[in-house]
Amino acid sequence: MIASTLTTPTAMRDAFVDIVTAELEVNPQLAVVLAEISADRFERAAARHPDRVLNLGIREQLLVGAGGGLALSGLRPVVHTYAPFLVERPFEQIKLDFVHQDVGGVLVGIGGSFDGANLGRTHQAPGDVALIDSLPGWTVHVPGHPAEVEPLLRAALAGQDRVYLRLSTETNRDAHPGTGFQLIRTGRRGVVIAVGPVLDAVLDATATADVTVLYASTIRPFDTAGLCAALSGVDRADVVLVEPYLRGTSAHQANEALSEVPHRLLSLGVRRDEELRAYGTPAEHAAAHGLDARTIRAALDTFLG
Repeated sequence: MIASTLTTPTAMRDAFVDIVTAELEVNPQLAVVLAEISADRFERAAARHPDRVLNLGIREQLLVGAGGGLALSGLRPVVHTYAPFLVERPFEQIKLDFVHQDVGGVLVGIGGSFDGANLGRTHQAPGDVALIDSLPGWTVHVPGHPAEVEPLLRAALAGQDRVYLRLSTETNRDAHPGTGFQLIRTGRRGVVIAVGPVLDAVLDATATADVTVLYASTIRPFDTAGLCAALSGVDRADVVLVEPYLRGTSAHQANEALSEVPHRLLSLGVRRDEELRAYGTPAEHAAAHGLDARTIRAALDTFLG
């Protein structure tokens, strides 16, 4: 492990590339597997470590399968491409070559839910975390600011477990590095959990609301103790879960955490009931799915009465 290479906040993907490039110099067990995406950013690293920086072309099933093979050989693979090509297309390889073989690795996706909205449905992946969540043994990080990427990524590179790091071009105004649910604001009428880059919209939506706001850049494992602690300071066990991907992805975790507590849960996120067949900006897609500040505030007012 080496000291921080980041002196100023950069885009999440830039942070990822800088950190992994530096770690390749000092960690001979680290290997990077690419499928064209970001290959240009790893050219210098590939020239120095041609046996540990592999670009397999547009072959996403091979990408994940090769990562699993490297893990079986004792290396720590970092498998990277656009989120729909990393999780959705080669999901069988994730299931078999990592989970069934019980090996570890770091999957790093870019694109978030709608970062590539202007590229059409092929480049949208709102269901990625739900798919990963269907498999056992995964840690899931959803940073909301570039400065949060470094501690999460360095811990992932140093470990032996299975990690999904979900990067996005959408960022919050401020960084909140840390583990578990972080207390951002206190109130009495309920608890709102904001995951990753939706925190700013939640803070704007709750600016005048008497609610507790928790923030998570790591959503698996789910911080049961943190949620229960927050609920001890409110009048009613009303929980609102706001996630930047498929609505209700973490609802089962919240309900399990509160299985012995009478509670109400509202899940906000990307709509499940209808596919949005439109191009546009990430902000326009967020608004269409009820993830902008105005719509979140309306949902909170209705739910909390």
